[in-house]
Amino acid sequence: MLRLFSFARTLFQKPKPFINTQNFWESRYASGGNSGDGSYGRLAAFKADVLNKFLEENNINTAIEFGCGDGHQLGLINYKNYLGLDISESVVNACRKKYANDSSKSFLVNNEESIKSLSSRNKAELGVSMDVLYHLIENDLFETYMNLLFGQAEKFVIIYSTNINQRDTDHVLHRKFTDWIAANKAEWTLIKEIENPYPGVGTQKSFANFFIYKKIV
Repeated sequence: MLRLFSFARTLFQKPKPFINTQNFWESRYASGGNSGDGSYGRLAAFKADVLNKFLEENNINTAIEFGCGDGHQLGLINYKNYLGLDISESVVNACRKKYANDSSKSFLVNNEESIKSLSSRNKAELGVSMDVLYHLIENDLFETYMNLLFGQAEKFVIIYSTNINQRDTDHVLHRKFTDWIAANKAEWTLIKEIENPYPGVGTQKSFANFFIYKKIV
């Protein structure tokens, strides 16, 4: 079976020791790194096409994304009213600066303080998670994330991720998340899966697909 590597390490880079998910991404963004290959090029264009079509067909007015990243992918998507959260304070500050003149977009650091402040007024018609699940190494972090994603969504949840149980690197852990949803979110049903047209390992390739859920209760 092919292993699903997300990041290529060059011969001239010594990888930093992995501490935890939050530390990995804060260090990456604080040192000038971006959200990775999947947020650029043809993969970003594919994801934007799927989301823009869904937003238009379902007349989505509000969306909340857990794991907004560096905001490059966001710039391709036609959200009417958007709230993005990320565990990296550095990248949230960068997104706030990048979209300072766009009143339709706001950003929060995904920490305990912010989560406590989320209330019914922060719920959105659509919850979004793209290229995030397989970067949630800690089990408790995965559980918290999934409960937030579905808890803040009123009508739909869109997930773009791999869906297989497999460990790749210290910061990549693929999970068959559809099993978790089936066991823990009975009020949500999978209504569509959209395959990524560029499957594989390497630059501008991915084994992630779109999974679209609808609330039925």
